[in-house]
Amino acid sequence: QVQLVESGGGLVQPGGSLRLSCAASGSIFSINGMGWYRQAPGKQRELVAVITTGGSTNYTDSMKGRFTISRDNAKNTVYLQMNSLKPEDTAVYYCNAEVYGGIRWRSYWGQGTQVTVSS
Repeated sequence: QVQLVESGGGLVQPGGSLRLSCAASGSIFSINGMGWYRQAPGKQRELVAVITTGGSTNYTDSMKGRFTISRDNAKNTVYLQMNSLKPEDTAVYYCNAEVYGGIRWRSYWGQGTQVTVSS
């Protein structure tokens, strides 16, 4: 069994910053891609950013230049540094990881962490 645990969400004023973390634990042989997604009230879940084992990244256009995804492979952890936050960034942020647990590759999700941008 694999668990993803997110942390770092909260309330921040417009223009502020937050850093999210997501640590994977459990029966992990290898992790491939890791990423962050978000879901605002009444909207579908959308991609924020993804990162490969080698560090290649991909961002949704509206987050480029403001958000930075990174990972620590030794700690099975992915981070999301969010700067210049806007009210429209308010959402539940979920991390995702493609994990090989010894039998097959499988996609896992964290429980989500709330980010609220408001004055």
